[in-house]
Amino acid sequence: VQLVESGGGLVQSGGSLRLSCAASGFTFRWADMRWYHQAPGKERELVARISSAGDSTNYADSVKGRFTISRDNAKNTVYLQMNSLKPEDTGVYYCSAWGSEWSGPYSYWGQGTQVTVSS
Repeated sequence: VQLVESGGGLVQSGGSLRLSCAASGFTFRWADMRWYHQAPGKERELVARISSAGDSTNYADSVKGRFTISRDNAKNTVYLQMNSLKPEDTGVYYCSAWGSEWSGPYSYWGQGTQVTVSS
C-alpha cells in the first residue's frame, strides 16, 4: 500500500496550492479519503473528507470556503485545492484512506507534504 502526497511548498499569505495524493495497493474507489493537517507543535487534525463515490464531503470549520477536496477514481488520486492560504495553514498535510476489505477495516497514511505560508 502506498499513499504519496505531492504539491506542497512555500507560498505567500493569500496564495493557493493544490495537493495531490496518489494511491496504490488497495481498492481506492471503495475508500473514504481524508486530508489531515499537523501544525508545528500541535496534534494532527482532520481538515477534509470525501466519500468513496465523491458525492459527500466534509470540512473543518477553519478551512470551509477556502479548501476543496476532490478525487479521481480513474486515476486513484485525491486532491486538496487550498485557496486564500493563511500562515496558520502552515504544517504537514497527510493523506489517509479509510475503509474495509476482506481482511477487515483499515486506515492507511502517506508520508506527508510540507506547506509553509509566509505572512
